[in-house]
Amino acid sequence: MTDAGWRSGSGVRRVTAGVALGAVIAAGLGVHFLLPDMAATDIAGDALYAAAVYAFIILLIPRRHPLLVGAIALAWCVGIELFQLTGVPLAAGAAFPPAMLVLGTVFDPRDLLVYGATIVIVTATDAVIHRVRDHRP
Repeated sequence: MTDAGWRSGSGVRRVTAGVALGAVIAAGLGVHFLLPDMAATDIAGDALYAAAVYAFIILLIPRRHPLLVGAIALAWCVGIELFQLTGVPLAAGAAFPPAMLVLGTVFDPRDLLVYGATIVIVTATDAVIHRVRDHRP
């Protein structure tokens, strides 16, 4: 896995990731605050969280291969989900409610599946977009 092909379009990739991150955050806030709390909205929120993490990592390291970005995003999401087993995120959310949007509250194994599936999709999409862009005449 070489990063060489990803270095040339890092500015465009960073801008695209920034726009995507803004859209994903807006959608996530809409799901959280405007829709009823049910399984479908929980899954949508988890998917949007994973996509936001992926986009944020591109903002930090735009020249890295999608597989590396995806691995880092998945590690973050899994780490946060496992951190919820400690009860610290729940306490942080009780003290400062916006913390729940970043740290979550309680562990749910389904979240791990949603994170994994979402990161596979966004990683593949990122790779395809940049492969097509790099092979344009």
